[in-house]
Amino acid sequence: MRFIHSIALLALFAVAPAQAQVFTFTAIPDQDESRLEARFNAVGEYLEEQLDVDVRYVPVKSYAAAVSAFRNNQVQLAWFGGLSGVQARARVPGSRALARGEEDQGFRSYFIAHESTGLMPADTLEEALRGRTFTFGSKSSTSGRLMPEFHLRDQFGEAPDEVFERVGYSGNHSRTLRLVESGSYQVGALNYAVWERELAAGNINTDAVQVIWETPGYLNYQWSIRGDVDERFGDGFVEKVRTALLSMDDPDLLERFPRSGFVPVSNDDYAGLEQTARAIGLID
Repeated sequence: MRFIHSIALLALFAVAPAQAQVFTFTAIPDQDESRLEARFNAVGEYLEEQLDVDVRYVPVKSYAAAVSAFRNNQVQLAWFGGLSGVQARARVPGSRALARGEEDQGFRSYFIAHESTGLMPADTLEEALRGRTFTFGSKSSTSGRLMPEFHLRDQFGEAPDEVFERVGYSGNHSRTLRLVESGSYQVGALNYAVWERELAAGNINTDAVQVIWETPGYLNYQWSIRGDVDERFGDGFVEKVRTALLSMDDPDLLERFPRSGFVPVSNDDYAGLEQTARAIGLID
């Protein structure tokens, strides 16, 4: 499998007929680039074996870039969060959600706080949050923006800008963790799986930062594929991709996500999430 270092290079595909059958995919940059590169290079090698076509992983710099690459047919498959998947499929008629991780049905977001705040774990979002500095992850992140904002609005009846002294967007979950751990922001929200992995690896200073609240479970990540893939790669190719994703069972490969396996999912499964995004203005 060959690795493309810049999405700009994909423009070559439009003028290189010999590479017309390259199957390209991307993923939202929700954590450290080195972790994503290791994970998705391995996924690309797996898909190449299963699909019997040349497969290329295309890294992107932002959630919006992942959605744009999918919309512009620079990639045919993408690992999206719930919100970015809804946004991308809305822009490409006939595109489909194919598979999600076993754990993605009960996904959660953690609210974390720096020790200087004196905030402690609680069953609700407390009034003591008001007036703090707060960072989300990416503006298009389900677990780092959409669901945390939904619960903040539900609890306080106000937009985050009205609740907090200052609101930021770190760009990804790893940076949210480090910004709150360092005290650059007093409070933040992130993907629970990133916190749990870093905690297990001993990479969190628990004297400096702790989880103070977690959301109820919701549906999140999924693989989505463009609606015109069969036209390019042949009838039945979409189902071949779905089968490959659902059959992924190599323990090392799954651990990179981390997921215990993948199960079928459909566009309809994300209807509630789409309604939430529209209600708070994240989808027109």
